[in-house]
Amino acid sequence: MTLPATELRAPAGHKGEGKALMIAMAWWPLRLPRGFLLRVINARRVLGSDVIVGTWCCSGTRRQPCCSSQMAAAESPAEEQNYYPLYPGHIPTSLLQKSLLAVGSAFMALYDPYRHDMVAVLGETTGYLALQKLREQMRNDPEGYRILQERPRIRLSTLDIAGLRMLPEGTFGREYVRFLDDNRVSPDTRVSARFVDDEELAYVIQRYREVHDLMHTLLGMPTNMLGEIAVKWFEAVQTGLPMCILGAMFGPVRLNTRKLRILTTELIPWAIRSGRSANSILNVYYEERWEQTVESLRNEIGILPPPEVQVQGRAGQEKTGLL
Repeated sequence: MTLPATELRAPAGHKGEGKALMIAMAWWPLRLPRGFLLRVINARRVLGSDVIVGTWCCSGTRRQPCCSSQMAAAESPAEEQNYYPLYPGHIPTSLLQKSLLAVGSAFMALYDPYRHDMVAVLGETTGYLALQKLREQMRNDPEGYRILQERPRIRLSTLDIAGLRMLPEGTFGREYVRFLDDNRVSPDTRVSARFVDDEELAYVIQRYREVHDLMHTLLGMPTNMLGEIAVKWFEAVQTGLPMCILGAMFGPVRLNTRKLRILTTELIPWAIRSGRSANSILNVYYEERWEQTVESLRNEIGILPPPEVQVQGRAGQEKTGLL
């Protein structure tokens, strides 16, 4: 007997959620369309190959009463507690599920570096230790600790874009808006954390994502492949996130000989030196620095002036490495 689709739903927040998606990502990552993650992860309760529906179990097209062990597993208070969402949008996952997500998203991110959803999943499923270190750095810094407490967000709804456009040339806020305009990007494109099993660490990685465009502004790098790789080298040194390290190491394979020479002789050495000399980029309350000049903010953080090299912007115009 085939059950209606609406009948195959069970309460949310359980261990098997997203299992079919994770297997698909691991084995067929190049076949995943955009948005597939959000659509497929509606699967609710999966135990082995059986889906529990009320007091019935469905295996394939067969419907039969659930055995007592299956019912006990479905109603276990401990399991409910272990897989209860910790923040809005959180999807609790086991170590195996995170591993499947990490493998699938890594393949997809390498195949298409502009798949920001896959890059985000990779960062969340592999960055636990690095995020703990970043959180400790924030807790031990007065400004970083205040950021953790106040939880500011960088989004169109929290930014006064019109006011930033009115700031003098060379100020951080004015150059940030110029970066958004020139590269046709929006701060609202940063997806929310879902697979980090710690509410505070979820904010840490969210903060990292939302200051990424600010790093482009301070480093003077556009959003083309060459600029993104340079920023990833800086962020890899700064954060230690495996996602950043992977992007920094494998991103150059897509570059031609000329750009690869610029990257290896100019941008990578500068990015590494800047990453080592700079204070933690998450310990700066950027929302309070809009009127500060880019040059003075770079000096305060410890970012070295970018090299004067020609890099091609995504819109086609030539840009230098300096703002």
